[in-house]
Amino acid sequence: MDGFLEAVGAVSAWLWGPAVIIILAGTGIYLTVLLKFVQFRYPVYIFQQTLGSIFKKPKGEGTVTPLQALTSALSSTIGAANIVGVPAAIMFGGPGALFWMWVIALIGMALKFSESVLAVRYREKNANGEFVGGPMYYMKNG
Repeated sequence: MDGFLEAVGAVSAWLWGPAVIIILAGTGIYLTVLLKFVQFRYPVYIFQQTLGSIFKKPKGEGTVTPLQALTSALSSTIGAANIVGVPAAIMFGGPGALFWMWVIALIGMALKFSESVLAVRYREKNANGEFVGGPMYYMKNG
């Protein structure tokens, strides 16, 4: 059992080590440049489409209101690790950790934008005529 726990610890240390952080940050920077800094060019439009349309009726086909889409996206993105992780990072890294979290968040916006676009682009209709999509669908269909 101790060998198994050591193996799990080694995999976890590798998975959450510098290599994955560099890959995620590098991909975020690459997509930011490739998408011509979309998160900085359209902030007003982004806020209008998310916060500005929360209580509007949905247009066109579909059963998901903008409020449902926003709460669903937030619930899948913000978890207990994000809530606990910020104070832990500040405790261990000091106030400078907050700055670097903001920088990575700005870069991560391009990742989230790309994920959302792929989810909409490769969604399908199920047997009930409802749209279904997400990572499984864009990995399968894309």
